[in-house]
Amino acid sequence: MIPFIDLQAQRQRLGQPLEDAILRVVRSGAYIMGPEIGEFERQLAAFGHAPYALSCGSGTEALVLPLMAWGIGPGDAVFCPSFSFAATAEAMPLVGASPVFVDIDPQTYNLDPQSLQAAIEAVKREGKLTPRAVIAVDLFGGPADYPAIARVAQKQGLKLIADSAQGFGCTLNGNHPIHWADVTTTSFFPAKPLGCYGDGGAVLCKDEALHDLLISLRVHGQAVKSDIAGKTFEHDPKYLNVRIGMNSRMDTIQAAVLLEKLKIFEDEIAARNRVADRYAAGLGDLVKTPTVLDGGVGVWAQYTIELEGRDDLGPKLREQGIPTAVYYPIPIHKQGVYSGYPTAPGGLPVTEAKSGQVISLPMHPYLAEDDQDQVIAAIRAFVKTNA
Repeated sequence: MIPFIDLQAQRQRLGQPLEDAILRVVRSGAYIMGPEIGEFERQLAAFGHAPYALSCGSGTEALVLPLMAWGIGPGDAVFCPSFSFAATAEAMPLVGASPVFVDIDPQTYNLDPQSLQAAIEAVKREGKLTPRAVIAVDLFGGPADYPAIARVAQKQGLKLIADSAQGFGCTLNGNHPIHWADVTTTSFFPAKPLGCYGDGGAVLCKDEALHDLLISLRVHGQAVKSDIAGKTFEHDPKYLNVRIGMNSRMDTIQAAVLLEKLKIFEDEIAARNRVADRYAAGLGDLVKTPTVLDGGVGVWAQYTIELEGRDDLGPKLREQGIPTAVYYPIPIHKQGVYSGYPTAPGGLPVTEAKSGQVISLPMHPYLAEDDQDQVIAAIRAFVKTNA
């Protein structure tokens, strides 16, 4: 069986230094908020071209934390694509706000700025919700159209979150998403391009006051420097709780793992692009795949193709030892628990069409050329047989 994502190949490359890093944490006893956390946050901020980075418990909590910091809640609308994992939309109900689902661009599969503009105007006309923020998603690792999305958000006075759970490390004209967004969030779920050995997430931002507030919210609303300025409190600030927060600390072991992975991350991004280029050369005349914007560099969290007869292809490939996955067979707005939330005017026709046609192939930096050639040959044979 060809691995869909080969985490063991990466572990073997990292070798003894990775195991030593984990063992240092185990021996130190500093399992929560140990020194590796602060060092990882510094290195992550530098990699992502952001002044500040805050680690947290998961990619979902990374989305929730800025919404909490901005006071977004009941009666507020946050605009996001429906063609994404449920966590993108889940963040809004968790703070009492409403997601408003927006269609995607048919070429990039990322948030369509025109659909976004129409959705904002529709919400304003209806008057039931107050537009507050936009969440753009770097689906499959390709950057969203941040210049256009940011123009809409700024014109409407909305905060912009770059949900880069699949796309951390992607760039557009040399800039990371934080160049346009108020915050970038990411996930370190093991299957992500930059993944840890458990759950974890991070928020990157440019505003020191926001970062300070996020630090507080991450640990039960603990007092931070700005809260105790000019006051006397000689105890641990986590015992002075000045706001409602949550428990969203990332384990120190995960930071140790990620510090080792960051050392090879740029090289892995380049390798992912080489794999993607070979897929494009072998399949580009037969199938469509999401387009990376001009000037963009994707991180190819998945290599996804668009194909009629998608549901027949998966079983055929599995018979040959080739795994596949479908991201996402049911758009979020079609899931029962989310079906009552608003959508952009005219619905989401592109989202609904793509959800029935896409299938993802084995993709990771260590995919052997022989294995990839087997995948390509199997797909070409399927398309020829079913033409």
